[in-house]
Amino acid sequence: QSAQYGSCSLRRMSAMEALELLDQLVDESDPDVDFPNSFHAFQTAEGIRRAHPDKDWFHLVGLLHDLGKVLVLFGEPQ
Repeated sequence: QSAQYGSCSLRRMSAMEALELLDQLVDESDPDVDFPNSFHAFQTAEGIRRAHPDKDWFHLVGLLHDLGKVLVLFGEPQ
């Protein structure tokens, strides 16, 4: 899979575009959630920011932690 995804040649997008793509899928681990998947990313980042205001890198990790799920839209299993 490194050869397939390592070059990032499947599709280039910004982090915000990837967050928007998350809203197109239903997460099998949370199928009954009524709000967009991107909301979870922002909610997570905000919770981390409140708990750890001095760790900006951690806020970013909270925002990006589920971005790999967009691979489902390109045929990968959940």
